[in-house]
Amino acid sequence: MPVAIVTGSSQGIGRAIALRLADDGNDIVINDMESQRENLNTLATEIEQKKRRALIVVGDVSREQDVDHLLEQTISTFGELNIMIANAGIIVMKDLQSITVEEFDRVQAVNVRGVFLCYQKAAKQMIKQGKGGRIVGACSISGYRPEPSALAYGVSKWAVRGLTQASAIELGPHGINVNAYCPGMVKTSMWDQIDESITDKYGVPRGTAWQRGVQERPAMKKPSTPEDIAGCVSFLVGKDSHLITGQSVIIDGGIHFS
Repeated sequence: MPVAIVTGSSQGIGRAIALRLADDGNDIVINDMESQRENLNTLATEIEQKKRRALIVVGDVSREQDVDHLLEQTISTFGELNIMIANAGIIVMKDLQSITVEEFDRVQAVNVRGVFLCYQKAAKQMIKQGKGGRIVGACSISGYRPEPSALAYGVSKWAVRGLTQASAIELGPHGINVNAYCPGMVKTSMWDQIDESITDKYGVPRGTAWQRGVQERPAMKKPSTPEDIAGCVSFLVGKDSHLITGQSVIIDGGIHFS
C-alpha cells in the first residue's frame, strides 16, 4: 500500500488529512510534538480501525535531525515513502511593531524551514525509489494577502508558495508533483488563537470575529472544515492530479481569487 507522512497531525487539519488519506487506502505516518502524544495515540487507533497501518514518530519539524529520524523510521517500517504532507505550522498574532525577533524566527523555523526540510528529505527518498511521488505543503490565504496582525505567519506562507513552485520545477522530471493548499477560515485551535487575539485587542466577545468573518468574507457565506481541506489534499495526491504541480490551491469559500 502507498505510504504517507502527515506532519502536525495530532489535531485540526493535519488530523483530518491523516484520516482521509487512510480512507483512500494509504498507510499513515503521523507526527507531532511529544506533548501531543495522547492525541497521536488516539489518531493511530482510528487509522488502524480503518484497516490501515499507522506509525507514530514524534519530533519538531524545524529540527533537521528530527525530520531525518521521521524519514528513517518511515522507511525502516514501511520500506518506502509515496506521499509527504508538510502540514505542521504555528502562528503568532503580532504585527510589525510588536513582534520580537525570537517570535519571528520561531514562526519561520516551523512554517518555512519545517516545510523545506520535509520537501527536501522526501524528494531525496522519492528520487532514490525512482517511482515519483506527491509532496504537499501547508500554505494559507495569507500567502496571497497577508494580515498585518499576523505578520510573521503571512511572511512564512508567501515563502511556502515560492518553495513549492521552485521545488515543482526541480522535481517534475522525476515524476514528483509538488503543491500546497491554502485554507481560509477553518475552525481549529489556530483560529482560537486568532479569536483570542482579536478579543484582547478590541474587547469584543469571544467568537465575534469568527461569526462576523463568516458572514462578511466568503462569497459562499460559510466556513471551511478540516475535512474540506483534507478533500483537496486527497485530490492533490491522487491519480487525477498528475498534471497539477507548483500550485497553491485556495480552499476558502471565495474569500480570495487567484
